[in-house]
Amino acid sequence: MKTLNEWIDKQSRRLFITPAVLLILVFSVFPLIASLVISFTRVRPRAGGYNMRFVGFRNFKKIFFGSEQYHLLGTFEAISALGWCLILVMLSALLWWLYSYTKKDFKLIGFIGRVISAAFILSVTILFSVTLFSGNNFGTLPMTIIYVIFGCSIQFLIGLGLAYICSMNLKGRTFFRILFFMPLMITPVGIAYQWRMLADMNRGPLSGIWQSFGFGDLAWGSLAWPARTIIMIADAWMWIPFIFIVLVAALDTVSKDLVEAADVDGAGKWLIFKDVIWPQIAPVAGTVVLIRWIEGFKLVDIPLVMTSGGARNLDRDLDYAFLDSMESIGFWRFLCRGLHSPFCDRYHLCIIFLIS
Repeated sequence: MKTLNEWIDKQSRRLFITPAVLLILVFSVFPLIASLVISFTRVRPRAGGYNMRFVGFRNFKKIFFGSEQYHLLGTFEAISALGWCLILVMLSALLWWLYSYTKKDFKLIGFIGRVISAAFILSVTILFSVTLFSGNNFGTLPMTIIYVIFGCSIQFLIGLGLAYICSMNLKGRTFFRILFFMPLMITPVGIAYQWRMLADMNRGPLSGIWQSFGFGDLAWGSLAWPARTIIMIADAWMWIPFIFIVLVAALDTVSKDLVEAADVDGAGKWLIFKDVIWPQIAPVAGTVVLIRWIEGFKLVDIPLVMTSGGARNLDRDLDYAFLDSMESIGFWRFLCRGLHSPFCDRYHLCIIFLIS
């Protein structure tokens, strides 16, 4: 018994994290591996089961270069002069970035990481130059990148500004902290319906204001960029409170002595924020941005409720396109009616839970 207790004491750290590791394996790693395997096959639902056939890289070829390229990436036609200028400017900036790194403390691992980052940034730049900046249609992947990078950046800046204001010694800051946090308590579907009503130009509660500005006949739900803009506003209204409350907590931990010392030395508000406050909250801010990027890639409920593909499906992101594809092949009907054994019913519920 003593030997067993000693072994448990030595292995206590591993034993405590084992349940969390098992949960991650079951709900993250194993589904990821299964999805990777399925991506090299052709799966066809049928009554009583499904047919699976290995097709190699044909699925990827179809998505990136075949008939599905329009939906994922967009149309690749002639690149405009603006697109070429954007590519050349970004390429020059990335080459200078890599060259300047070689003149400093050069490390091979760091250089490889920068090369991978530069390749990713250049690929995204080329994608937008060929589609958006050349007047061509762009698909769900560029739209998702816009939602994630542009939308989340605006949300972070607004949330940081509100948090900085509410961290000051102002009257009523507790009231505004509670007020700014309230949208986070509403369900995403409720927020989507709320903004759908607010954006209704004819019958919504703000229809009189919209008509006074000449927008009474604007059918934003059937137009690409108005629909995208309303979706980003609704998503920002839902997630800015999360960024706000986390950054308020981070700002409350900033050392007041350092801020007062910098103020006594004559530093301005901007210098105090840049050199004193920001370095202390940067780790928390980076974590918040990472969480928002991850959640941004899973945006599906707001565009589904607000437009339901009404803007010629040009407001869809990757998750919305995935749900639409599953509906088009009858996958949900297959889950509901294909197999009827108790084990398979529980299996289907697990699949729906993981997808959700």
